[in-house]
Amino acid sequence: MRLLVVYPYIPFPVDRGTYQRTFHLLRSLARYHEVDLLALSEDGERREQMPVFAEFCRRVEFVPFSHPQWPRLFPDRLLHPLPTTVRHWRLPHIAESIHRFADGHRYDLAHVCDIVMAQYFLKDFPHVPLAIDRSRVDLQFQIAQRDAMSRGPRQALLDWENLAKLRIFERRIARRAAVEVVCGPDDETFIREHISRDVPVEVVTNGVDLDYFTPGACTEPRDTHPTVLFCGAMDYTPNVDALRWYFAEIHPALRQRVPDLRVLIVGKSPVPDVQAYATLPGVTVTGGVPDVRPFYRRAWIQIVPLRIGGGTRLKIPESMAMGTPVVSTTIGAQGLGLRHGIDILLADSPHAFAHETARALADTTLRSHIGQEGFHTVHARLAWPMLGKQLSDYYATHFPS
Repeated sequence: MRLLVVYPYIPFPVDRGTYQRTFHLLRSLARYHEVDLLALSEDGERREQMPVFAEFCRRVEFVPFSHPQWPRLFPDRLLHPLPTTVRHWRLPHIAESIHRFADGHRYDLAHVCDIVMAQYFLKDFPHVPLAIDRSRVDLQFQIAQRDAMSRGPRQALLDWENLAKLRIFERRIARRAAVEVVCGPDDETFIREHISRDVPVEVVTNGVDLDYFTPGACTEPRDTHPTVLFCGAMDYTPNVDALRWYFAEIHPALRQRVPDLRVLIVGKSPVPDVQAYATLPGVTVTGGVPDVRPFYRRAWIQIVPLRIGGGTRLKIPESMAMGTPVVSTTIGAQGLGLRHGIDILLADSPHAFAHETARALADTTLRSHIGQEGFHTVHARLAWPMLGKQLSDYYATHFPS
């Protein structure tokens, strides 16, 4: 097959969860099909990474762009039919670049990442089937974000206005799509209930690079003090919300049971609210680090107190591949098919989350069991090559050249 792949960013280095998914699936697709990649380079960044993609793609082009300013509420925003979160990615020169890149080439399928890129195929390229890889289902994510976070009257109005338009836009995209590729069964259920009963959906869960994330990759010992880790991009709303909930409602009770607790917050671009946690006893905020694996090995447990779903959740399989057990909310672990008490510990209330975390910190046997079972799980079914082959086989079967 000949695939036209369009990404809203350059997913290398793989220093964000979505980059891991898009990079590894792209590389797998290129093993089985001919791939032409066009990706956006925000403010011209990461353009030096072209040789990485040229190794496995037939053609590669990076298109520089900058986000426009957010429009004023009235009249520009309210009177425009597109949701602002989608319109923010719509620029004439991007459409022109896609047309120029594709001109003279025949494609069996266009594979795009997320609906912000799918918008360029609503009316154009009508004879090319469209596959949308959803790193998150936007409507689901924005509803969860609205429900989990307190909003002032103005922000509540903006949320309502964007969601109303996004519902319409999601349904337009579904009518155009030949398949929507989602991260988990919960995403498929949401699409069926709120967007479309008819659009084909293929679930390709998130995975892990087992050549990189392996316990033998670093010699860092476990910390001598009981240590929990929270890992992820620290400017990403669900992660910021998770930490806010953890420190407000879980951490005080956990500290009472584990007085010498240490907390590692590891991830790039911490916003001021996240930086402020470093003033608390035993809490370290590292910011971006060149290699996250030593922190996985130092931690006794990784905590994933997410309340907003719809994301890639890659921190969980990474931790499991490093042999570090995970305590997560059900939302945080959605789509991975993990089992409470076997390969993960799940808790959804502040009391339960503090209890499960304290129990695991106190019980070496429990930590060892969860860590070993999690390690076996990722090796059995969450490695990127097998997930990429699943997607490649689906495309070959449903869109034969």
